[in-house]
Amino acid sequence: MRTWPTLAAAVAALAAVAWIFRPDGQATAPAPAAGSDQAGTPRLLAQVTVPVLEGAALRGEAAFNGYCAACHGPNAAGLDGKGPPLVHKIYEPGHHGDDAIAVAAMNGARAHHWRFGDMPPVAGITRAEIADIIAYIRTLQRANGI
Repeated sequence: MRTWPTLAAAVAALAAVAWIFRPDGQATAPAPAAGSDQAGTPRLLAQVTVPVLEGAALRGEAAFNGYCAACHGPNAAGLDGKGPPLVHKIYEPGHHGDDAIAVAAMNGARAHHWRFGDMPPVAGITRAEIADIIAYIRTLQRANGI
């Protein structure tokens, strides 16, 4: 009977999936332990150097502050218990391209790198605003070695 090879293949496939999505932070980045400062303000998750902004990046900063900063923090530094830092190697263009950021903003995104929960779609955002926000995020990333 061929049951044993089929069962072994199924177990190996499940083990591979479990390893890829394991909760120990090796394949996914866990959310840090919840924390806030003395005033109850959520803790920033990254230190971000902000370069001089102009053009699309400057417009993107304003749009980001209006749509994204409540979860992703000022200057995309992330907020403990709210949302991940976008100035992080996980969001480098080679891993999360501009289209991935645009789709997440328009349609929401399933949690897959962090434990902050799913990202809802951003209500009322336009494609032009998304393009400017992406320019802002990429400018911040370059200024911070990403």
